[in-house]
Formats: sequence, C-alpha cells, structure tokens
Amino acid sequence: MAKLFGTDGIRAKAGSWPLTSSFVLRLGQIAGLSINNGKSSTVVIGRDTRRSGIVLQNAIVTGFLDAGANVIDLGVLPTPAVSWAVRQLEADAGIVISASHNPADENGIKFFGRGGQKLSESLEGQIESLLVEPDYIPPIASIPGRLFRGDFLQELYIRDLAGEHPGAISKKLKLLVDCANGAASFLASDVFTRYGAEVISINSMPDGENINRRAGSEFVRRHVDEFSGLIKSFGADFGIAFDGDADRVVFVDERGHLVDGDHVLGILARYFDDKNRLLKRSVVTTVMRNNGLKAYLSDRNLEIYETPVGDKYVTEQLTNLAENMPVNSALVGLGGEQSGHVILLDSKHMTGDGMRTALYVLDAYCESSLRTLAELAESVGKTPQVVASAFVGHGNKLSSEEISLLSSNLHTKYPDIERSNLRYSGTEPLFRVMLEGNHAIDIRELAAIARDLCKRAQEVAQCEGHIDILNSTHGGVIHLDQTTQNMEPTTVNDL
Repeated sequence: MAKLFGTDGIRAKAGSWPLTSSFVLRLGQIAGLSINNGKSSTVVIGRDTRRSGIVLQNAIVTGFLDAGANVIDLGVLPTPAVSWAVRQLEADAGIVISASHNPADENGIKFFGRGGQKLSESLEGQIESLLVEPDYIPPIASIPGRLFRGDFLQELYIRDLAGEHPGAISKKLKLLVDCANGAASFLASDVFTRYGAEVISINSMPDGENINRRAGSEFVRRHVDEFSGLIKSFGADFGIAFDGDADRVVFVDERGHLVDGDHVLGILARYFDDKNRLLKRSVVTTVMRNNGLKAYLSDRNLEIYETPVGDKYVTEQLTNLAENMPVNSALVGLGGEQSGHVILLDSKHMTGDGMRTALYVLDAYCESSLRTLAELAESVGKTPQVVASAFVGHGNKLSSEEISLLSSNLHTKYPDIERSNLRYSGTEPLFRVMLEGNHAIDIRELAAIARDLCKRAQEVAQCEGHIDILNSTHGGVIHLDQTTQNMEPTTVNDL
C-alpha cells in the first residue's frame, strides 16, 4: 500500500480515498488515541476555504471527540496561524485541512505536534500502521471530548503579527495583495492596513471553488506579466501574492520582476544580520536554491545549510541550530524554499508564515536607503535555473540508480550545467527536474533538457501528461517552440 503521509501530510482528490468521510473519521479516532496516549488532550483545527474542507473537518473532529480529545475549532485560518495557536494555547496538537497551493478539488490533512511543528515521522508511522490494519477497531472513549469555538484566535493572531512591527512605516506604500481566494482573504488587508500601507486586495472573495484559480503565489510565479499589469493599473508600488493557506508569499516589483523565496532569504539574511538577530549567522535552504543566493550569502560570510526538499526538513535544521537558545531571545532562525515558503523561527513561530514574512520584507525595504523593491532584490544575482514538473500518475518509477545515472550523464554531456536535482514529488504524482547552469548556457536550452528528462520519466511510467517548465531566475512559464523541441543536443537517448 502506498505511504499515506507525504512530506506535507495526506493529500488527494477530495471525496476519493483516503479523503473520504469514513476514512477521515477513522483517521481522527486513531490520531486522537495516538496523541492522547491514554491522557486527556486538546487539539486545535483550522482550514482553508475549499468547499470540501468543512466535510473533512466534521469527520476528523468527530474522530477526535470519539477518542476523548477536546477540539477547538479555529474556523478558516492560515496554516501558520494554526501552528501558532498550538503554542499559544499549549494544545497537544493542531490539524489543518488544506491542500495549500493546489486546485480546489484537492484537499489535504496535516498535523502539528505540541510544539507547533509538523508531526514527527515516527508518530506519523504509528498512526499510519494502525490506519491500514483492516482488523484494528479503534476503541471509543467512555466520555467523548468537547468541541469549542476558537474564532477569537483570529484577532489575537493579527495582533501578534502587528505587535512585531509597532512603529508606522517610514515610506508611503500602496500594495496590491493577491489572497488566492484562500485563508488570507479575511485577514491580509487588515494586517497590512494596520502596518500603515494602502491596500488593494484582489482574489479575496472565496466561494469554495475558486481558491488558487488563476490566483495566488503559484499562479503569479508562472504569470508574472499578468500580475505586473495589475500593479501598474492600480498604481501600486509593488505586489504581494499568497497561496491558498497563506504559508507562502512572493512579490512582484515595479519592473514586473518576480521576487521569490531566494530573493527573500537574501533580503532578510542581510536585514537580520545587520541587527545582530540572525541565528548562528546562518540560513537554511533546500537543494533547490539558486547559486546566486549561495554566492550572496558567502560574500557576507554567512553560513548556508542545505536540506532535502520540504519545509519540514528546513524546520528540523533550524530547530537544531536553535537548540539551547533562550526563550525570550531576539534571534531569528531563517530558512525556506524558493517557492516563497520562508520560516522565521523563534520561541512562538515554528512554521512558514506568508504574512509574517511579508511584513519583515516591508521592514527591510522601508529601512533601506533604496527607492524601489527591485533595487533591494536585484542584489541577489540569480543564475540561469529552471524547474520542470511532469505528470507521471501512479505508474512505474525510475529507480534511484537510474536517476543517478541520468544525472551523471547529464553533467558529462553539459558541463555548463552546474547543478541538477531529479526527484519524484512527495505530495503529488509528479516527476520534478531542477537544472541550474552558469551564464554560458541559455535558459531555453536548460528548459529543453529538463523537458526531455521529464519525458524519460513519463516513458517509464507509461504515462502522457503535461510538462510544466518554470523559469526560476525571472519567473514565468517557458513555452518551447517547435524549433526548440527538435534540438538535437537534448534527446533523451543522448543522456
């Protein structure tokens, strides 16, 4: 049986296994017992704006109540706010019903442990082993748990964000904010208005079906020009875009250039280091980071740590660095991913938070002597890089040995490709390819090579499907024309 817990919880089409009401009820019963460990416990739960969210929430809440756990319903709330609430309320666990940046017909369930971090793999494994055991019947508590309303936490969360920035901004700002019709829809405008900015909010009227539909951070990363046009139409200084559960954020500057997670990590590394607040003078990234970021940090004698892909691994590394850090320390552990999932770890915040990250970027911008966001971001000189994703369904997969051989042959044939990462997604039926070269190789040639590597994975899976190629240097989707598709150097057989 396939592993249920991926790198970001359980994901599937809503209404299909394992995201059916009956299975999620069982999940709640078993998870409740595992987290309870024979004791009374309290869990908090929040969700994004998907129509399927309330059905799944009702099912898992019933399961936890059956297990004797008390549940606090936070309503629609960003994922990072649920993590924050776990720590604030000293709850035993947190649950989020969300599929993040994915389409509305998908959904997911992820858990946070007592500290507000994602559940440990050992506890996930314990829950999963009982879930797939057909003869195991979870015992029902003699006294069911109680359900409480917790929507008052929304205002406390906004106050927590604002409390880190008590002064008025020093520059007059007009911001275009894309809420992805998701969890940020009811909060973002309030947050940035309290900060002192003029806010034009778009994609902030969720109807249960329009979350991430031509909206949000992932859409903006692929269609920078469209969002840039709106920035100009509204006369905004620049734009900010969140994903469906508001743990990611990207920016588009006044020139129409994407400012992604790599840029943000560079900007905030310098900001916190200048204030002597950067934990261990270090930044944690994944292997998908851009070489330009590494060079930028190295020039400032800052340490860089790399982890496998997945924010849970970034958080684990940051937690290790923060060991023995005083509770009230002003130090901030900084890490994240190119997608815009940036983690500012301290005693109260243990996961990526798009709105919190955006506020600190605004601080860095307003406190700088630079006139524009573009000037602030361009110092992180990014090198040519593409990320391709290919649908491979649930067919056969390339073995680790075959992937290693493909990568080895790739670097032998194309010495201007300095880094590559070939892997299967931990949350979706996708094969992903990251290629990064020096400035001697053209971005479109990188794209053509990445496309052919994706086709190889699809051949093995006996699956045809769309191949999406993102320009990770400047943003936008790369569309290969017929001439490029027939380029002789990029045939799969040559690799």
